[in-house]
Amino acid sequence: MPSMIRSSILASAGCALLLSLTLPIAAQGHTAPLEIVHGKAYVMVTINGKGPFRFVVDTGTGGQALVTPELAGELGLPAIGEVRLTDPSGQGATRSPIVLVQSLRVADVEFTGVSAILHTLPPEDATCQGLLGFTLFRSYLLTLDYPAQRMTLALGGLVPDGGFNVLPMRVVDGVPIITLHLGEVQVEAQLDSGGIGLSLPATVAARLHFDVDPELFANSESVATRFQITAGVLGADVRAGRYTFIHPFVEINPVFPLANFGACPMQNFAITFDQVHMLVRLDARERQFHLSALPTLLRLLNQPAPAPARPVLIPAG
Repeated sequence: MPSMIRSSILASAGCALLLSLTLPIAAQGHTAPLEIVHGKAYVMVTINGKGPFRFVVDTGTGGQALVTPELAGELGLPAIGEVRLTDPSGQGATRSPIVLVQSLRVADVEFTGVSAILHTLPPEDATCQGLLGFTLFRSYLLTLDYPAQRMTLALGGLVPDGGFNVLPMRVVDGVPIITLHLGEVQVEAQLDSGGIGLSLPATVAARLHFDVDPELFANSESVATRFQITAGVLGADVRAGRYTFIHPFVEINPVFPLANFGACPMQNFAITFDQVHMLVRLDARERQFHLSALPTLLRLLNQPAPAPARPVLIPAG
């Protein structure tokens, strides 16, 4: 979820891609079951010895954690400051309190002295009490194994393999970024387990050919801006390492400067993040995938009167 983005979704991109089964990850460590809903990963945690509570695992949020005002009130979490929240557009900001979590335990690993942002979650995560951000796991190998529905925290490091499975990663504002190849075009993309589909900046989309031209897809809102998202079917393949998404359905964002590789494309893989060595590993049995538009049970907010959609953009079944 890139910096608290909330979307009024008309349809949701691409969860029809369960073509792969993961290869086993060699690293041993502590594991916890993941609940996968519409591609997004949820895990149970305890806070200060109480719980368990349901949290979103969100690699697109750069902080350590987020807790809802209700949970903070229930547990009496003390405020220790505030933080400025913004989004990748850089067009605005809001401020939220920070509370201290003395102990946060997930996958039988305890994190102490965690600074958690006090903030509400988007409507689709209304049954959650908080969020685990990417930097919480900076000292561990974090593996999100979507097909096995398992999260692993381990010690150790990844080893480069020439860009087949292990890719270079950089972290900006606490969010992992890799390079995607869209035909002959390269684009930097956030690996965002709290996002939905595959999203491209409008400046990049303007350079690409589409099999189905983009049309209105969603009304979106972040902490800084409101904007409309269009979507279409790309006229080129998208490649990450040795893996290829064949002419995928993509969202087009007019505000954010980076692409977003969200939960639905991520759910094909076991993904291991190594923040120490700045590497990420993608593991799947299949090498080619299809990413299409499917409806989800996300709550609709301020939905405009829909115009008739092109048949190719309407999910089968």
